[in-house]
Amino acid sequence: MSATHVTNTLEYLSGKQVLLTGGTGFVGRHLLPELLASGAVVTCLTRASSDTSRLPKDVTVVQADLSTGEGLAEVLDGKDVVIHMAALLFGVGWQEYLRANALAALRLSEACTRKEGNTRFILLSSLAATGPCAIPPGANEATSPAPVSAYGWSKLLVEQILGHALGDRLVTLRPPIIYGSGDKGLLPVFRGVKHNIAVSPGWGRDFPVSVIHVDDMARAVLCACHPKACGVYHLNDGQIHTMASFCEAMGKAVAHALGREVQTVRVLRIPLPIMAVTAVLSTAYGLAADILCRRLNGHGLRRAPEWNLDKYREACQKGWLSEGSRICHELGFTPHVTLEDGLLEAAQGYVREGLL
Repeated sequence: MSATHVTNTLEYLSGKQVLLTGGTGFVGRHLLPELLASGAVVTCLTRASSDTSRLPKDVTVVQADLSTGEGLAEVLDGKDVVIHMAALLFGVGWQEYLRANALAALRLSEACTRKEGNTRFILLSSLAATGPCAIPPGANEATSPAPVSAYGWSKLLVEQILGHALGDRLVTLRPPIIYGSGDKGLLPVFRGVKHNIAVSPGWGRDFPVSVIHVDDMARAVLCACHPKACGVYHLNDGQIHTMASFCEAMGKAVAHALGREVQTVRVLRIPLPIMAVTAVLSTAYGLAADILCRRLNGHGLRRAPEWNLDKYREACQKGWLSEGSRICHELGFTPHVTLEDGLLEAAQGYVREGLL
């Protein structure tokens, strides 16, 4: 089967029973319409606290506990494909990442090993599990993993836990920065760019990055569902960017979305020692707020600070480049969304939701 045929037809998902975790999240909201259009029968695994109001009406909603494993075996019964995207992106400490990400993988692996069958498992991991790379064309499947953050280590541990339980039934995607409408992670950057200010880590240097729009990310997940898919795949949009060029393109998109004249975005290259100090202060605030919330309400912060020491560990690297040729050659994946179109889609989405 040719790679082009793989991406031009989606018969392999038609009628298949698909279980999706993280369906109410950023990528999930873009993936669900694509799955339904392919003919898949989709079940979305949610928590009791999840907002399911935006889920398509054709999606079946079930609840199970990824931290205890309660109900997982029943939910997995009869599923042809499991797509695991639920993950903690911002935490206040190593323990929180391990508890949210690695423990969920352990419970899933336990439930899978108790079930007979050939269920395929698609894992949305991260370039953080591979580690940084500033040399073009970027990290790929031959690169030895070397995470630098707690988040990255937790994602690599997820891969190892599921890989041990599932063997070659596991297909892993390691995307770089994912952007698009509905993403809350880059929202502070868009808001800064709205005022013509952006930040690039490190004084007097470029910070090369790979990115991918969420619609292309969703198409990559569909490709990974194909029976021919195997192993680990890295992703990008086919281009190499710097943080400065990314934010400058973002500035044009924000101006167009707001209907105003395009102005030059001032990119501040902040020295790493200053960034380290701000990361320490933000982390300290997050830890203190988390302790206070637990004492008052019995549970921690609903969302940890997006800038913290863990993210500083990633920001102080020389760059984050990802080389995505393998998924293109083997599965025919081609990124369709240009940076300009993708950033405009993201900015327009923020404007529609009253966030920008």
